[in-house]
Amino acid sequence: QVQLAESGGGSVQAGGSLRLSCAASGITMSRYSMIGWFRQAPGKEREGVAAVYNAGGSEVYADSVKGRFTISHDNAKNTLYLQMNSLKPEDGAVYYCAAGFRVGLRGDLVLRREYYNYWGKGTPVTVSS
Repeated sequence: QVQLAESGGGSVQAGGSLRLSCAASGITMSRYSMIGWFRQAPGKEREGVAAVYNAGGSEVYADSVKGRFTISHDNAKNTLYLQMNSLKPEDGAVYYCAAGFRVGLRGDLVLRREYYNYWGKGTPVTVSS
């Protein structure tokens, strides 16, 4: 049974940092063609934040987080990370880890949620001004 479990969310002040983790079980992370982070704020649609694909050799970020967030993965630990720096109030949301097997996608297409097969339950992030 494939499971993704996020952790690391919390409450921080604007300008602060958080590091999210996503532990995968039931399948080795390297078998996914793409794995990434999404977020959903109250009243808004779930949006892609960052993802790795192409056997981990490529990364893509939403414009809103470029230069502030960094995605990384540790295949030995079967874990995906999201380092979030210079957090803004608008970054507040529930953050989800997701993984998919779709191949051939590149760039912003990798951040589209319809291409992902497995989802975690999410971890909340609150950023106060």
